Amino acid sequence: MGLRVVPVAVNADNYAYLLQTDAARGLCAAVDPCEPDKVIAKATQLGWRIEAVLTTHHHADHSGGNSDLVRLLSPEQVPVFGGDDRIPSMTHKVTDKSAFKLGQVEITPFFTVCHTRGSVSYFVTTPESSEKAVFTGDTLFVGGCGRFFEGTAEEMHKSLNTILGSLPDETSVYCGHEYTASNLSFAASIEPDNREIAAKLAWAKSVPCTVPSTLGEEKRINPFMRVGVEQVRQACGGLLDPVAVMAALREKKNNFR
Repeated sequence: MGLRVVPVAVNADNYAYLLQTDAARGLCAAVDPCEPDKVIAKATQLGWRIEAVLTTHHHADHSGGNSDLVRLLSPEQVPVFGGDDRIPSMTHKVTDKSAFKLGQVEITPFFTVCHTRGSVSYFVTTPESSEKAVFTGDTLFVGGCGRFFEGTAEEMHKSLNTILGSLPDETSVYCGHEYTASNLSFAASIEPDNREIAAKLAWAKSVPCTVPSTLGEEKRINPFMRVGVEQVRQACGGLLDPVAVMAALREKKNNFR
C-alpha cells in the first residue's frame, strides 16, 4: 500500500487531512479535524472509516473538533493521539520518537516545539512503499514557520533544521494552513535573487491548494530553513549565529505586509 493523503480545507485557511491507514479495510486517520462534519463527509465520500485522530497541537483551530468527531463516530471507540494535555479528548499521549502503527502505516511522532510547547510532527511511512510524509501542524509551513508563541528561536531552529531537517528530502510536507503565497512573498523579500522562490510564488498565486511540498524543496525556498545562507544572513544584518538569524527572520515576518 502506498501513502495516500487527502487534504480537507477547513475554517478560513486551515487544513485537516485524511491519511489512509488500511486500503483493504477502508480505514484512515484524521489529522487535526477541527470541522468534524466536513472531515467525516470527505471520509464517507472516499469510502473510508476514521479509526484514529492525530492532533499536532492544542490550538482550537486544530484540536477543537476532536470531541465532536469522537461523539459523531460513537459507538466506535476512536483513539485521539497528541503530545499535550491541553488537547481535547486525548486518549493516547505520544512519546518523542516512539513509533506506533495504525493499520499498515507506521507513525513516528517528533516533538517540534516552539509554536506550542506540545507541538508534534507526525512522520509517516509504510513498509510497502518508499513514500514518506510528515504532518507539521503550525511548526513548518510551505515557505514559512509558525509564530513562537510558547518557545524560543533556538527551539524553532532545532525543530526545523535539526529534527525535520534530518528527515529524508523526499518527505512530503503537509502543514496546517494555506499561507504559502504570503510566506513566499516574504521569502522573496529576503532572497530576491532566488529564482525557485519566485517560480513557486507565481505558482502558489494560481492554485487554491499548495500542499504538499517536500522537505528538500523547503530547504531551497524557506528562509527559516536557510538560516546559514549568505543572502539570508545579509538580510538579517549580517548575523552569523543561525539562532540569531532565526529570531531576526521571525521578527521581520511578524511585521511584513
